[in-house]
Amino acid sequence: MDEQEAARSAVREFLTTRRARVTPTDAGLPPQGTRRRVKGLRREEVALLAGVSPEYYVRLERGQATGPSAGVVDAVAGVLRLDKDERAHLDRLLAALTPAARKRRRRVGKDLVTPGIRLLLDSMDHLPAMVFNGRFDILAANTLGRALLAPMYDLHEQPNCARFLFLEEPRARDLFPEWDRITADTVAMLRIEAGRHPDDPDLTAMIGQLATRSPQFRTRWASNDVRIHRAGTKTFRHPLIGEITLPYETLHIDAASSRILTVHTPQPGTPEADAIRLLASWNADNQRHINPTT
Repeated sequence: MDEQEAARSAVREFLTTRRARVTPTDAGLPPQGTRRRVKGLRREEVALLAGVSPEYYVRLERGQATGPSAGVVDAVAGVLRLDKDERAHLDRLLAALTPAARKRRRRVGKDLVTPGIRLLLDSMDHLPAMVFNGRFDILAANTLGRALLAPMYDLHEQPNCARFLFLEEPRARDLFPEWDRITADTVAMLRIEAGRHPDDPDLTAMIGQLATRSPQFRTRWASNDVRIHRAGTKTFRHPLIGEITLPYETLHIDAASSRILTVHTPQPGTPEADAIRLLASWNADNQRHINPTT
């Protein structure tokens, strides 16, 4: 599949799955007396509600209507009930259809962690922190970050969270009790990354590997859900400190390469903060045992 056909396929798959989740009742259409053969809205129903011709909407969904006006895209997004992340994703997919946009598209930057970022990581000695790229490789982590994700580092020196979640599923379910939610979020963020950098060979190879080896990944990937990486909470079942739910904050380091700094931020005086202090103490004792001073 060439680049143009891949761009069209991405638009088609995204709009088809978004259309399938909106029922006629949701859209305010009168009840239908005949048995429906499609899930969700028909193409002609989307066209009617968006105020465009059925022929034009079919071309739009097939990725053949290049350069649709903002008003048309707004109308279609409204009918399909796209949220902010989905609308931004659709804009990127439609832009990728134009040759000029493909020429202007920046290549994925190198996954370098600058000395300044490493210094910042190490300075947060009381908070677990790590740097990810858009493929969910962990590019760097401070001491507490490595200790928190020790089951992943036990397998690989530079872990990849997506591969760990889907290819090491028993271990991943042990570490992440909310495995279903975390995997859904991970795939939704990979979808956005694929929309931003469809020509990233490493990302394409990883998605192909996961789709081949993991039925769970294939199911989630086919849903075409998209979601931006934001602040939230994540639950761990750690072998040393037990089950703990930690808030986290994210900071985009470089939009071109999608690198993100994630810091887990338990509030002082909480059991979660106490657990992280225990983990830090254990880690320090372990390091002294491995590298005793003379």
